[in-house]
This record gives sequence, structure tokens and C-alpha cells, in this order.
Amino acid sequence: MSGFLILLLGLALLGIIAGILGLVSRHGEDDKIVEADNCATCNGTNDKCEQECMMEAAVKEIEYFDDEELDDFRERRSDNYTDEEAEIFREILYTMRPNEVKDWTRSLTLRQISLPDQVKDEVFVMMEGE
Repeated sequence: MSGFLILLLGLALLGIIAGILGLVSRHGEDDKIVEADNCATCNGTNDKCEQECMMEAAVKEIEYFDDEELDDFRERRSDNYTDEEAEIFREILYTMRPNEVKDWTRSLTLRQISLPDQVKDEVFVMMEGE
């Protein structure tokens, strides 16, 4: 009878170990699933997600939002815009839907265009409202 008990305890121990290993390996799969989500799920709280989406966007063709005139501001510092120049950005901003704003800011970044300081708060408010 004691041999049977040892065998039963051994099987129970193997079951526990297999369960723990299954949970550990499944945790890694969950991380991969989260990473595989499309970039629309990035919400600014996960730096890795934002970085991966930016790298993904960098290899794609740059998307324009009927804003080709902004290319004239390439490599300009954000604190170096006049109010009139900032108004050009503002006019474009208010023609788009809130869910387009994040993509627009990525487009500007990839084109090396900084948002004017005068417009940044409005952009962030629109991105939070999406």
C-alpha cells in the first residue's frame, strides 16, 4: 500500500509541476498577444507599445492629412513658431476627427516637424477625448 501512496504522490507532484510550467509559459504568450495588438490600442501608458508603433510607422509610407504645407516647418523647434504659423497647425488640427490626431502627430514626427508650443495643449486634449 505504501508503494501505491508514493506513486500517487509522485503523480500529484508531477501534475503540480506541469501546471506551474503551463502557467509560466502561458504568461509569455499573453505578452506576445498584447504586443501583437495593432497600434490603435496604444494609449500612451505603455512605452514599449508606442516605440514599436513608431518603428512600424517608420517603415511605412508617411501618411499626409492634407497638410503638405507643414513640410516647410521641417526641423523647426517647437518654441520657435509665430502665432500666425501656429494657427496653420490649428486649422489642420480642427479639420480632423479625434481618432486621427495621434496618427497625425506620428506623421509630423516622422517628417521631422515639431508641433508649435501654442498648439500642444489642444492636441493632447483631442487625443484624450478619442
